[in-house]
Amino acid sequence: MAIHAIAFDAYGTLFDVYSVTELAEKLFPGYGKQLAQLWRRKQIEYTQLRTMCCMYKPFWEVTQDALIFTCRYLGLNLDLDAQNALMGQYARLSAFPENKDVLQVLRDKAYKLAILSNGTPQMLQAVTEHAGMQGLFQHLLSVDAVKVYKTAPEAYQLGPDMFGVPAKNMLFVSSNAWDVCCATWFGYTTFWVNRDHVPLEELGVMPHGTGRTLSDVLHFLETSQ
Repeated sequence: MAIHAIAFDAYGTLFDVYSVTELAEKLFPGYGKQLAQLWRRKQIEYTQLRTMCCMYKPFWEVTQDALIFTCRYLGLNLDLDAQNALMGQYARLSAFPENKDVLQVLRDKAYKLAILSNGTPQMLQAVTEHAGMQGLFQHLLSVDAVKVYKTAPEAYQLGPDMFGVPAKNMLFVSSNAWDVCCATWFGYTTFWVNRDHVPLEELGVMPHGTGRTLSDVLHFLETSQ
């Protein structure tokens, strides 16, 4: 297995979507964790529903819709200031602590790196700059280019098209089990960053590698090629 390029999911894999919890708790005491978890769940659900029904809407707007629903569901008064503050956090999500060093090692080993994400180009640019990761990736690939979300094949095809290599010669890395399973079906070599030590989805497909942090990707590459 010759891996020539690596594509990383962004949200949940490189950047901690639950780092919004602290601000959510400050704005809505007693509801921070619940808000963050439901917001993320509805965000993913809305992308999947829109993909199934061919009703694309940019990820920023989907994320905002999910926030509005979440606050209504929890009975929270989301005024414009609170909405703007929480949405603004998506430009400042915390990167997981090991990620920047791991990405630098991969660059030093001459792997070509990309982000392949549901996020809009503007969202991806902002969050990578905030994390000090600018310059580590050759490409920030957004599904906005094809107007359909992962797990649609057109979204995953962005990686092979950009790098000019077959999907099997690219490593796709995600912490989202649904994402890594569907990327495996698509044809990528895949690695699941299972940070929360949860069971794999019952879909009859296995990622090629699994670990607890992004650092485990380095060992996978060393032992599988």
